[in-house]
Amino acid sequence: MNIKVVAGDIAQQDADAVVVNLFEGVTTPGGATGAVDGAMGGAISALIADGEVRGKRGELTLIHTLGTIAPRRVLVAGLGKAESFTLDGVRSVAAESARRLNGIGVKSAATIVHGAGIGGLDGKAAAQALAEGMVMGLYRFDKYKSNASDVSLTDVSVVEFDGSKVDALQQGVDEGRIIGEAVNLCRDMANEPANNMTPSDMAERALAVGQKYGVGLEVLERARMAELGMGALLGVAQGSEEPPKFIIMRYNGDADDEANNIGLLGKGITFDSGGLDIKNAAGMSTMKGDMAGGASVIAAMQAIAQLKPRINVTAIVPATENMPSGTAQRPGDVVRAMNGKTIEIDNTDAEGRLVLADAMAYARTIGLSRIVDVATLTGAMAVALGDQCIGAFGNDDAFTGQVVDAANAVGERAWPLPMYDDYKSQYSSDIADIKNTGGRGAGSITGALIIGEFNDGAPWVHLDIAGTARARGSKGATVKGATGVPVRTLVRLVQDLGGVGIKN
Repeated sequence: MNIKVVAGDIAQQDADAVVVNLFEGVTTPGGATGAVDGAMGGAISALIADGEVRGKRGELTLIHTLGTIAPRRVLVAGLGKAESFTLDGVRSVAAESARRLNGIGVKSAATIVHGAGIGGLDGKAAAQALAEGMVMGLYRFDKYKSNASDVSLTDVSVVEFDGSKVDALQQGVDEGRIIGEAVNLCRDMANEPANNMTPSDMAERALAVGQKYGVGLEVLERARMAELGMGALLGVAQGSEEPPKFIIMRYNGDADDEANNIGLLGKGITFDSGGLDIKNAAGMSTMKGDMAGGASVIAAMQAIAQLKPRINVTAIVPATENMPSGTAQRPGDVVRAMNGKTIEIDNTDAEGRLVLADAMAYARTIGLSRIVDVATLTGAMAVALGDQCIGAFGNDDAFTGQVVDAANAVGERAWPLPMYDDYKSQYSSDIADIKNTGGRGAGSITGALIIGEFNDGAPWVHLDIAGTARARGSKGATVKGATGVPVRTLVRLVQDLGGVGIKN
């Protein structure tokens, strides 16, 4: 999508449709909406008086202009109450408006920046949210459908009457487009069927990002993993004929200070059958998406490389399938992770923490001093927080707060859960250092604590996205299927830690 900011009068734009807005309770439209209303002889005011346009959040009213202005259609988007309108509201209304216009075949549109006038939102931030919403809202995954159609809405002009604001708004739009495209990359990867998103395919996607945006890439093969002692990852991988890949991506934004770094680790289980502790059919139906954490860190690197914050970022994705076979690991087996710690396999379906154990140990050996791992780790997380909030688990209150603040700032929402040492007794083992499960109670917490056993003291946060990685329907900027959570959180965190970047 081509999104550009222009100075001028929205009523005079050469576009198939224009998008204006209305807050709930407003009876006389002002600003750009008022200008369009005046140019159309009070058509919007008449609909307000008739009660057809009320400004309620989510309300979209399409008006045919009948030659009164150059655009053939005007879409009036309801924003809800002004006092509760946020940047997430901007994303939502932009996404819904884009889908509505695309659905009727509109190719070019002009829009104002929602909330940047009487809404009181920062113009640049609102422009960024607008672009994110439009790019994310028009996402579709239909490459395997024989009757798939192209997106018709390809050109959008963001119109600002005050020419002095154009440059700042364009910066916001550019950043929003970059981030929205990264989210859609994550969605693409997590929506792919497992036969077309193997560990090798994940490595190829990472290679494509690296080549296009200048991100360093290294992929460790099985033999090298064995040399490094990654027994936990290789134990999971041994049941599959697909070779595992240990994907490492590097962005150097502060070459003069190697200690200014962060590691982003993502679970890359490209299909999770449960192993010998096999899942039932219903539990396996969405397990192609068990690599959503890995997809999110690869996609975040695409955006980070373009936004250029002053910080060094390393993304690590331990990628493998978890399959049942004659060579699969068994309940009761003992594996040794890269840091030497032994793990008794209590349940082969608790594999995410095993691959992340070796990823975490590796991250510490290369000097990563702050770490965030992302994983569709536990069904217990979806039970606890549903599909509206990410579970956050950390060993450092200040760093955990930064991650949670980043998530909440971009509307992905996260909530910190306790990490008391008392929970560790649940995964003690009679024959090894630890077991890979802690039983049914507090399953998300013990899963996080098991990953933390391999951290070696660095500030670290685990994000459990089991409930938020997929959506059952489309609403706002969220589209049915893979959501792309938490790409925007990771990008915002890196920007907060390293400065927003040279594009801003």
